[in-house]
This record gives sequence, structure tokens and C-alpha cells, in this order.
Amino acid sequence: MTFTSFDILQIFAVLAVVTVLTPILGQYMFKVFTGQNSGLLRVFRPLEKIIYFVSGVQETEEMNWKQYTKALLIFNFFGFVFLMILQMVQSHLPLNPEHLGDLSWHLAFNTAVSFVTNTNWQAYSGENTMSYLTQMLGLGVQNFVSAATGFAVMLALARGFSRKQTSELGNFWVDLTRSTTHVLLPLSILLTVILMGQGVVQNFSSYTHVKTIEGVEQIIPQGPAASQIAIKQLGSNGGGFFGVNSAHPFENPTPLANFLEMISLILLASACTYLFGLLVGSRRQGLVLFGTMMAMMVVILGLSLWSEYSFGTMEGKETRFGVMNTVLWSVMTTSASNGSVNGMLSSMSPLSGGIAMLNIMLGEVVFGGVGAGMYGILLYVILTVFLCGLMVGRTPEYLGKKIEAKEITWVIIGVLAPCITILVGSALSIVLPAGLAGLGHQGPHGLSEVFYAFASGAGNNGSAFGSLSVNSAYYNVAIGVAMLIGRFLIIIPVMAIAGSFVQKKIAPPSVGTFQTDSVLFAGLLAAVILIVGALTFFPALSLGPILEHLLLLVKG
Repeated sequence: MTFTSFDILQIFAVLAVVTVLTPILGQYMFKVFTGQNSGLLRVFRPLEKIIYFVSGVQETEEMNWKQYTKALLIFNFFGFVFLMILQMVQSHLPLNPEHLGDLSWHLAFNTAVSFVTNTNWQAYSGENTMSYLTQMLGLGVQNFVSAATGFAVMLALARGFSRKQTSELGNFWVDLTRSTTHVLLPLSILLTVILMGQGVVQNFSSYTHVKTIEGVEQIIPQGPAASQIAIKQLGSNGGGFFGVNSAHPFENPTPLANFLEMISLILLASACTYLFGLLVGSRRQGLVLFGTMMAMMVVILGLSLWSEYSFGTMEGKETRFGVMNTVLWSVMTTSASNGSVNGMLSSMSPLSGGIAMLNIMLGEVVFGGVGAGMYGILLYVILTVFLCGLMVGRTPEYLGKKIEAKEITWVIIGVLAPCITILVGSALSIVLPAGLAGLGHQGPHGLSEVFYAFASGAGNNGSAFGSLSVNSAYYNVAIGVAMLIGRFLIIIPVMAIAGSFVQKKIAPPSVGTFQTDSVLFAGLLAAVILIVGALTFFPALSLGPILEHLLLLVKG
């Protein structure tokens, strides 16, 4: 395998397009979420108004952090219940041309949790399990509203920084509606049309039965795939319509489709950095966060490419588009909390697979999910400012808000909850017979399979090594619980922090104020992220991908 100048050009093109579109989309979203009604916004405003009228939402009514969090949890709970029931009765409902059966309770539980938490972990193969109605009304709807929930939490936290001496953080229902109608829906429609033009299927036909040249019958799946592919990429969801996700030619048929889907992986999450800067009144703050994320992703990408081209093979790679595109996708999907894949992660070199795993373990803050990456990295920002304040003996401040013990307590809960879940879940699974029964490999690779599964669940990523059999009561429940902890034990602390900050005064900057919009702070932030992520999991990584890499060198 040879890394060529054309590979470099493709990488540059993807990152350049994201960089150029970030401020454009960020500015547009700022207008959306500040209630401006001009230009393109007028097109979607009637739909927004209709939703308010039907649901009885008062657009101008605001909530404190407890009311906002309560509304968010209730909405997600009912979404979970509806989706779980839908899966368990799908055989009795329309739009099921292949007469697919009902799902078991534990698979329905796992899938409902997965899509509600924006994880999109899939313990099933879509074309063999889900009816068209379940795909659209259940999974497709959650692709929109789970991403919109991430937007809403980020907006509430931004208001906590920008407002002073109040308890109002906005209205969850308004933020949810605007995210969906003005951002996610129009972009998804646009991308759907483009993908259909590239050959991604979008129909309600029965599966096609054909004979191969060997005379063997082959079943070619159909379905409304393009619409779900668009929102799975844009909303950092990642759940494939077909079992092999974006490695399937009906999901990702051409180089242009592959290029657009990769851009969509991180586009909205990247634009959230610029949006945040505008919301708090400082573009530089947003640019520093964008620069930190982009720099970390480029370094991670470089390490993964070096490992794959040095020690990898063609097994499991995207042969249509080249090895580089598989590696780039793996880094971007684990950076963006997306989880979609166009190759087999289990077949990558040990270090490349380990890097993808570590990317998730950093907290999904290198762009991360839509909205979720921003409020995730802001926990690390608060922690970094607090540590710097301790070193200079000064009360730490961020954006004029003093950081005190109660905020740090919530930050620690938000940062450590996923870490503990990953380590405890993995440890139990390698000692319990039910956990060991799913292993596809023995030795360090087997440990990596389990470790990656819980990292993906608790990190709300959704990708998998692919060689671990997880459609069992044990793994469906265990990973389902990990996904719930990884989502809501971060959201609740973030909302509590927003509720605390919004009540405080904004202190004017002084000579002793630590600058958080500088290159120095970006370096410190990256260091804290790496220390917390890397050192927390280093012992386990040493027994998995690192040991497997060393064994590969010995055998070589």
C-alpha cells in the first residue's frame, strides 16, 4: 500500500471544505437560535409556527435549568417508549414488504436507547430486521430529535455563560423545534436529493430477487435509504440503513457520495464552535475551540495513517475508494460521535483500531456530536481554567463567570461517568460467561472488541469493531445502560452548570484574568483532554491494541 499525493489532496479537500463552511453555517445558526426572521429563515418560519400552535408551546416563555432538564428528559423518555413499542409490534404494521418479524424485548430496548441517545449502536442488520415504517417513523425521527436535543443543551449552556443574574436558559421546546425545522431538516433534504442523484436508493419496493452468473439466488435489498443516510451523517447519528453501513454500495455508491458523507460527519459539530463564539459575544473563543479540535484530529489522523500504511492490510478496507478513505472516515467518525463506517474497524492495524478507540475515550470532544461535542469540550474548558487558576493562586473565571466548587463537582461527574462505565462494563464482560460468549477473537484483540463496544456505547458513538456478537440479552442490556449513562449523566451536570452560571454576575476582565482565547490556552486544553483520556485508559489499552501491536512486531 502506498500513500500518494492524491490521498493528501483528498484529505486537504475534506478539511478545507469543512473549515470554509464552518463560519457560514455557524452564522446562519446564530440567526436561527436568536430568533431572527430574515432571508432564508422566512421559508421555514411557518412550519415552526404550526408546531408551536399544535403543541401549545409559548415561544416567548423561558425555563430555568430544572424545568429545561425536566422537559428534555420527559421528551426523550416518551420517545424511547414509543420506539421500543414500535419495534416490538412492527410485524402487524404497514410498510413491511418483507414481512419482517417483531424484535425481542432486549434488542428493542437496546435499539430504542441507542437512537434516543444519538448513539445509533446497532446490534442488528437493518435490511434483515427493521421494516420501512420502523426505519422512518422510529429510527429516522430519532435521528432528527436526538441531534436537536444536543443542540438544545449546548444553547442552554451558552446562555448560562452569556446571561447574568437570571434563572432563564431559554425554552427547550423552542430550541428543539428550531434545530429541527431550520437546520437539520433543510440540510437533510438537500443532501438526500444529492445522494439520490448519486445512486443511493430511495423507494418502498420489495426486495429484488436475482440469479447470479453461478445460478445462485441473491436478494438485493431496497428501501427509503437516502433520507436516513443524510440525517445519520448530518446529525452525528451514524446508524446505517443497511447492515454494513456506508460500505454498502446503496448507501455510499460513488466517490462524490463518499466525499459528501465524510464532510457531513463533522460539519454541524464544527459549525457549533463558531455558533458558540457568537452566542457568548466572542468569535475568538469559538475559533480557539475549533482550532484545538481540528489540530487534535489532524494529529490523530496522521498517527492512524502511519500505522495503517506501515502495518495494515487490504482486509476490511474500502477497495473502491482506497485505504486512505477508510482511515480518514474511521478518524472522522470517531471524532464526530457519528459511528458510521465505510470499512471494518476490526480489520485495521492494531494501533489504528486503538487510535479510533482512544478518540472515543477522549470524551467525543474532538468535534463530537452535534451540540454534544461543544458542551462536552466546555466541561474540559472549565476544568482547564480551574487547574490554571489553582497554579497561579487566583479564583478561576471563564467568560467572566467565576468557577467555584459546585461547578467543578458537576464537571467531574460529567467527565468521569463515561470513564467509569467503560472500565466497569469491560471488566465485567471479560469475566462473566455471558460476556465471553460473544467474543469473536481471543487474546488482546478479544479484549479490544469488548473494550471498544463499551467505549462506543458510553461515548454515544455507535461504531463497533464488528467481530463481537452483541445481539444477546446481556450485551443489549449492558451496552444500553452504558449509552444512557454516557448521554444523560453528562447532560444533567451540564444543565446544572448552566443553571449555576446564569445566576452569576459577569466580572469584567482585569490584568490578572487568564486569557482563554489564545494559542497557549488551546495547548493547555488539548493537554488536559489527553491526560484525562489517555491516562485513564492507558492500562487497559496496553493490554489490548498496544500489546497486539507489539505481538505483531515480534511475529514480523
